[in-house]
Amino acid sequence: MNINTHSVIGDIVANNYKTAEVFRSYGIDFCCKGNRRLMDLSVSRKINLDKLIEDLNQNMGNSSPSAPDFQSWPLDQLADYIESKYHRYIEETIPILAEYLTKVCKVHGHGYPELHKIQEIFTESSSDLLYHMSKEEKILFPAIRNMISNLNHGLPFRPPMFGSVRNPIHVMMEEHTTEGGRYSEIAMLTNGFSPPPNACNTFIVTYAMLKEFEEKLHEHIHLENNILFPGAIKYEDNMTNHPN
Repeated sequence: MNINTHSVIGDIVANNYKTAEVFRSYGIDFCCKGNRRLMDLSVSRKINLDKLIEDLNQNMGNSSPSAPDFQSWPLDQLADYIESKYHRYIEETIPILAEYLTKVCKVHGHGYPELHKIQEIFTESSSDLLYHMSKEEKILFPAIRNMISNLNHGLPFRPPMFGSVRNPIHVMMEEHTTEGGRYSEIAMLTNGFSPPPNACNTFIVTYAMLKEFEEKLHEHIHLENNILFPGAIKYEDNMTNHPN
């Protein structure tokens, strides 16, 4: 892929996920705001585009050949992967992180009042994320799997009960944007997930887990916003315009 100022952030990461590390190092949102071109960054932020492009190209050259090429995956396989890797991670991590946040708020909340706001945001996010994933697993992902199954078996296209995959996808992407905003605020409140000097082990672990949670969430949203969702829309359009 030839990266230039007209390249779209989400397309760059979709083409080679190793570039996500570069965007992350620059503090650039590649998932919820992945529809921006590189040239757009110079308008909103003071970024040396030549250096950024150089770093991206270097990172792509150093990428591991064993890294999954998610763009080549069948959409039903990608949906399965997202569920097993990211949905299960979120479900398993939320109660652990909630417990740690409760502990650090109780012990250190008086000295670091921002902890209470972090806990409030995380609690709201957790509830919404669990509901969000449930909708994907019960509504959107089954529709995608059914669409792929019908295509593979030569069956005629039947629109889902909600009309088009565009409808739930629009809702999912709006909710992704909300979560991206929440974790941007948490990142700011935690000073980039950096615990204060002389922080206790629970404090350190809590911030480290929040950082990992945010990174996994960004990966999760990227795979959906930039690969799974556009692919599902393309499949539906092709099947609608060229029915069997």
